[in-house]
Amino acid sequence: MKVTDHIKKAKGKTLFSFELIPPQKGRSIQELYDNIDPLMEFDPPFIDVTTSREEFIYIDRDGLLDKKLTRMRPGTVGICASITHKYNVDTIPHVLCGGFTKEETEYLLVDCHYLGIDNIMALRGDAMKEEKYFTPTKGGHGYANELVTQIVNMNKGQFLHEVVETDNKSNFCIGVAGYPEKHIEAPSMDSDIRRLKEKVDAGADYVVTQMFFDNQRYFKFLEKAKDAGIDVPIIPGIKPVAVQKHLQLLPQVFKLDMPDELVKAIEKCKNNKEVREVGIEFAIQQSKELMEYGVPVLHYYSMGKSDNIKKIASAIF
Repeated sequence: MKVTDHIKKAKGKTLFSFELIPPQKGRSIQELYDNIDPLMEFDPPFIDVTTSREEFIYIDRDGLLDKKLTRMRPGTVGICASITHKYNVDTIPHVLCGGFTKEETEYLLVDCHYLGIDNIMALRGDAMKEEKYFTPTKGGHGYANELVTQIVNMNKGQFLHEVVETDNKSNFCIGVAGYPEKHIEAPSMDSDIRRLKEKVDAGADYVVTQMFFDNQRYFKFLEKAKDAGIDVPIIPGIKPVAVQKHLQLLPQVFKLDMPDELVKAIEKCKNNKEVREVGIEFAIQQSKELMEYGVPVLHYYSMGKSDNIKKIASAIF
């Protein structure tokens, strides 16, 4: 079922969903199942599975470093298929511009269609670790709205090099990212809203936001989006703080602000166990306010761990 259909079916009730990161190659998928199991009691209608782009590694060959391109966390589509089969829940693979040619993207979308996957999260993706700025892959897309257009065209039976007349066309529901505190590369909030409008105009069906800790930023973001003519569901993304270093890491990487009350509470913690509890309690209060506001879904960034998400969901749902 499409994400938008799940939202309509809920008739105003706030739904619970979460996002997973694939295990590194060589690790067991059972680790993923062990973290999904405790969250299934909250009836998530869908689960997101991220895609990691390629990165360079250096292999020592007789004293000389050999630079190789690899993916440390492959298997997003396979994991989605496994989760759907095991839990009978919709899964949403993340599809990136970065690291993929248009042809590779088409093959991936065809596989998703074969597997009965109804939803796709279309993202530009980040720059490679060695790059300061995002560089499009040769033969790939440079912007998420271009990726959205490719998916929409495939839904119409229009592939990259041919039009296929068939009654078995894909019908993907397309999600895109939104940024309550603007994308780190956007020169202004208004310009970022225009980029979001371009993605929606291209055919995006819903938006999931980057994490934020100040709900007022989300509420203002909704107002700006509405004023710009964006009328698709905008799902808030929530990440509970889990370790002390998040105080520096999250603002640095995602260019976001953290409320001073949260900062002070974390600074008082003696260890990461206490930080985790502070993060849980803050996320509970944040979630309650968002639920009272009437958000369609509360979407949690689990980072592959479920104990704190379970505590939050137990207090909310």
